[in-house]
Amino acid sequence: MARIAPRKSSFSVAELPSIPLSQRVLRMIDGLNFKEFVAFLSAFSPRASCQQKIEFIFKVYDSDGNWKVTFNDMLDVLHDLTGQFISEQQREQVLIHVLEEAGYTKDSLLVLSDFIKILGNSDLKMEVEVPVD
Repeated sequence: MARIAPRKSSFSVAELPSIPLSQRVLRMIDGLNFKEFVAFLSAFSPRASCQQKIEFIFKVYDSDGNWKVTFNDMLDVLHDLTGQFISEQQREQVLIHVLEEAGYTKDSLLVLSDFIKILGNSDLKMEVEVPVD
């Protein structure tokens, strides 16, 4: 009987610290069973609906799982994405501007329906290719 060697991915856990939002994503998958993990990954499928992708994005921002996203939640994500490349004051100014353009204020609590309203007409591309050697 012939043995088939398992394929190896070029991605490793050691690379995670260099990926923005990696700690948030790791917290999101912590404790998931296999079925929940597959559902989690399905947001990255080219066949995932816009709704599935928006729900995933919302969960990234809603780090405490209370189904509300605050200004500080958004600032934290923006910090994770930009690191030390821009100052805290610049991040706040950018975020306030983006919120105002979407019809919200710094004091707004965004819920999933707000994310759907804001991102619903977007062409969200959230696909992950895992190269296999």
